[in-house]
Amino acid sequence: MKFEINRRQFLAASSTVLAAPAIATMVRPARAGTTLTLGHGAAPGNPRTVAAAKFAELVADKTAGRVTINVAGAETLGNDSAMLTSLRTGALDFTANSQGATSALVPELAALGLPFLFENTAKAMQVLDGPVGGEFVKRFEAVGVVPLDWWDNGIRHLTNSKRNVAAPTDVSGMKIRTPADPMTMDIFKALGAATEQIAFSELYVALQQGVVDGQENPLANIDSSKLYEVNKYISLTGHKWESTPFLMSQVAQARLGGDLEAVKAAAKEAGELQRKLSAEKDAEVLAAFRGNAAIEVTEVDRQAFAKATASVAETWKQKPFGDFVAQIESAAKG
Repeated sequence: MKFEINRRQFLAASSTVLAAPAIATMVRPARAGTTLTLGHGAAPGNPRTVAAAKFAELVADKTAGRVTINVAGAETLGNDSAMLTSLRTGALDFTANSQGATSALVPELAALGLPFLFENTAKAMQVLDGPVGGEFVKRFEAVGVVPLDWWDNGIRHLTNSKRNVAAPTDVSGMKIRTPADPMTMDIFKALGAATEQIAFSELYVALQQGVVDGQENPLANIDSSKLYEVNKYISLTGHKWESTPFLMSQVAQARLGGDLEAVKAAAKEAGELQRKLSAEKDAEVLAAFRGNAAIEVTEVDRQAFAKATASVAETWKQKPFGDFVAQIESAAKG
């Protein structure tokens, strides 16, 4: 069963949490009737939205009803950055968040989006299921957050309202909306574009009004938010892969007690569904886009794009966590 919560209800509840003394880390059995909240920013019909509802259903089933998950999607509880702040204070219990916003907590996370690092989600998951994933768990726990799984935010592509983009030079001079993700900004700057950070909930209107010329997202997001209505040119750049980190607050972890393992298992199962739906949705959406006379889908010269953005990886290896960036790159190529 799925439970929905609105922003007013969330703020009223969270004010009580914030006023309470710090929670002890001692693990106790979850009390009957434990209610927790999951926030995310995806639109209805998006694989993330479907998987979040499935997570709530699985938790109820695996805990015999002892734990209830209220789901708040479509940025009901604020944007990704706001939800991460709430997560760290314990006002929010779970979030299926964006890689870009989450990299403000763990900057190394952005390295998963090195240009043309992963050709598909399966390869990325292979890396995250190994030592790289284990290292990320340690780095997240250091900032008060528990990674439960790595959901898929897809291979990302470029859309715009100006022209067909087939080569890197076609991007030069454009104004492109990116999330607040330093890796994505670096990629488009390397391509000669100006970048603008606009909340995803405001993106359709920004494109419609010409505030920016284009944007980049996985096909599922382009479809569910109907961005193709205001950006008719879709270029299959495949310039990067992104995760959707599925995160839990350490406060929630302490509250769950003996039900913690059941919740972790539910997160993994929901993640498998989300990745499956994401892959299916991409194939379905691409076919629909190709069959829509109002949309122009362009295959690009990916080798040329990879060459034009090669400097980004070298720049990131010079950062304080450059050794870890190199480890991620090596694991991806292995």
